This record gives sequence, C-alpha cells and structure tokens, in this order.
Amino acid sequence: MKVFHARGQDALSEERGPTFTGTVWADPIMPATDKVTINNVFFSPGARTFWHTHEHGQVLNVVAGCGWVCKAGEAPQQIRTGDIVWIAPHERHWHGAAAGSYMVHTATSLGVTSWEEEVANKDYPAASA
Repeated sequence: MKVFHARGQDALSEERGPTFTGTVWADPIMPATDKVTINNVFFSPGARTFWHTHEHGQVLNVVAGCGWVCKAGEAPQQIRTGDIVWIAPHERHWHGAAAGSYMVHTATSLGVTSWEEEVANKDYPAASA
C-alpha cells in the first residue's frame, strides 16, 4: 500500500508541450507507480492532445468545462463536467477542450502511453466552432 498526500503548496504545475496543441497544464496527483499515472489536466479553449494510445487503457473524469474526445475512425463526442470516459487498451484517440470553454479532467493512464501525430485543425471541432 502507498499513500499519496495532496499536492504540496510548493509543487509546480507542469506546462505540457510537444504532444499537445495549445496551452495545457498538468498537476500530477500520483507519480508513475506500477505503470499507472494520475494527473489533473487543464486544457485552455481549443487545446488538445495529439493522437495517442495507452497500453492498458485510460480513464478520464471530466471535472470542469467541456470538450471533445475522439476514437480513430469515429466522430468526435462532446464531453462535459461529470462525464467519465473509458478508453480501451491500444485504442487510438485524442481529447481536449471545446473552442468556447476550458476543460479540466483527471486522467488515469494505465501502462505506457504511445504518442503519435498532431490532430489537424480541420479534424478538431473546436478549431472550426
């Protein structure tokens, strides 16, 4: 058993960069432990992840705002405060904020994350809204 206490007052938020479009910040909740990571992630309006997969899946708990999530080959789905998203192992996907809203989610990532290419503006609903 491991206990992870709340984020310390001196802890710094981490600006995310090379695998995100737009301004995205993360606050680690639990450091990588047994191939599981948990982060609170703040997406500014229109910001999003690149395409990616997770070795054993991912759970997103939307805690504020609204945005989009998309599985490869399917239409994007809107997500908002209170929604839970299960992303299956090796399912290629992206997620991020809507054009007119920020979005904060708690992301529980299981196993290795494999990052791919950027989501094109033409394929992102927030870019054209």
